Amino acid sequence: MALQDQSPKKRHDMATAAMRTYPNIAKAWGLGEHEAALLLGVPDSTYRRWRKAPEKSRLDVNHLERMSLILGIYKALQILLPRTDAADSWLCRPNSNPLFNGAAPLDRLRSGLVQDLYVVRQHLDAARGGGFA
Repeated sequence: MALQDQSPKKRHDMATAAMRTYPNIAKAWGLGEHEAALLLGVPDSTYRRWRKAPEKSRLDVNHLERMSLILGIYKALQILLPRTDAADSWLCRPNSNPLFNGAAPLDRLRSGLVQDLYVVRQHLDAARGGGFA
């Protein structure tokens, strides 16, 4: 079922769960508050408010889509690189793949564009040998 077809309660429950999880992922990836907000597509103040009170977060369909991509990236890295330190640092290490031009994948994500989240997610899913899970 598509995100926009979910009931308001279901979307709220998803948003609350996501905002309880995402700050931990951001910390594991070494993201500052501004970078975490940028990947989620919100102002820093909104991210701060949602982080402090996940149950009050109001993630719209766009934010939930971004969150899904971020969680998928995190999951793929944990599968591909079972050592937690390697998985968590992958985004920050230079990458010779043409998608990244020798830069770290996080540099691409710093654009704040949802399509860059898609590119990284697709790259990792292809490395796993499958499509979006």
